[in-house]
Amino acid sequence: MTRDRCVDFLRAWAIVSVVAGHWLITALEHGSDGGITAPELLADVPWTRWLTLLFQIMPLFFLAGGHAAGGSWDRARADGGTATGWVGRRAVRLLLPTAAYSAPVLLAVAVSAAVGVDPDTLALVGWAMAMQFWFLPVYLLVSALTPVLYAAHGRWGLAVPAALGALAVAVGTLALAADLPRVGLLNYLLVWAVAYQLGFCWRDGLLEGRRPPALALGGGAAFAALVALGPFPVSLILVTGEPVSNTDPPSVAMLAWVLTQCGLCLLAAPGLRRLLAHDRVQRLAGPVGGVSMTLYLWHMLPVLVAAALYLTGLAPEPALGSPAWWALRVPWLLLLAVLMAAVTAVVRPVEAALVSRYERARPDVGRYRPWLLWPGLAVSAVALSRFAAHGFAEHGRFPALPTLGLAAGTALVLLHRRRTARPTKRQSWAALEEAA
Repeated sequence: MTRDRCVDFLRAWAIVSVVAGHWLITALEHGSDGGITAPELLADVPWTRWLTLLFQIMPLFFLAGGHAAGGSWDRARADGGTATGWVGRRAVRLLLPTAAYSAPVLLAVAVSAAVGVDPDTLALVGWAMAMQFWFLPVYLLVSALTPVLYAAHGRWGLAVPAALGALAVAVGTLALAADLPRVGLLNYLLVWAVAYQLGFCWRDGLLEGRRPPALALGGGAAFAALVALGPFPVSLILVTGEPVSNTDPPSVAMLAWVLTQCGLCLLAAPGLRRLLAHDRVQRLAGPVGGVSMTLYLWHMLPVLVAAALYLTGLAPEPALGSPAWWALRVPWLLLLAVLMAAVTAVVRPVEAALVSRYERARPDVGRYRPWLLWPGLAVSAVALSRFAAHGFAEHGRFPALPTLGLAAGTALVLLHRRRTARPTKRQSWAALEEAA
């Protein structure tokens, strides 16, 4: 009864928007050599870059994630929980579905490479199946840092996201001015941590009154100025050929967009809560939130299935970006939605069974091995970052080292809880006598 439905809705809406955006801009063509090519809509049709302002709403996911994590960690501390237990529980819920997704994909890559599938085709498919992985190591890290970030929030409040934002501006400026791309990678954590930290502030009532409109107007003005006067493009996802990217790594312009979206979200939250108070609306929105991780991980698989229509020549292929091409986006999206529903119906029970089996074998009862958890998180984050950057089949080859890293990191995280021993008959009778 105390759960904020607005927060749940925002996380679900962010995932659905990302999925719909990826599907919308994904273009397939039947090549002259009989294969499938994937032209880049944003590069070939420049005006479509403005569409990313609508579909790049991951700031809302981090904002809502911070709100939910702050409440969860606060309750865990009140109940005597530890950082190891809380972080481990959230890491397991992220890594188990990720492993359930990665294992069959990697198996398919290994088989395809063994039977001699064209390396370029395999690399393209491997990249498409891992394009969403950038989010996973970032969210894994901010979740692991939640106890520290929330402690800082409790002491300094709004000064924390302000300091993180200032540091992100400094890092982004240095990386761009001195051509130090590796330094800019820090902004993957800093920029998204700003939205996450604002979630703490939202939950504790620090973003009320004039602050939401100030965030929205100030962030929007800064974004417009950076795009109009600075070197930053309007596109909020990576576009081939652009000298500067707003997302790889997150730029100062992306930080401005984070503030804009967070401000607009806070302004809309009261009305959204009133809307979600209706049971009919909640019945529509609730189930999506329950499968949001499944949708996010598996949403490119329907595209590969639909590619069969192009291989067989059944799909019409009007010119990219033409009115006919846009008209065909409607049946395209509907087809992918139906396929995604089928995938979810198959995958979701498997994910739930894995989590349930793990929880029964290793219940969260306060017996942990922190020396396994923290290295496991680090190794998993590195492996996921590698997949995000290079896909599941870099240069058409099986990624042995990242696969080993993800397997080892996930295993360490899963083993950080001690397995509970099955009680002997003597222990069971003793427990019954004590209860009596």
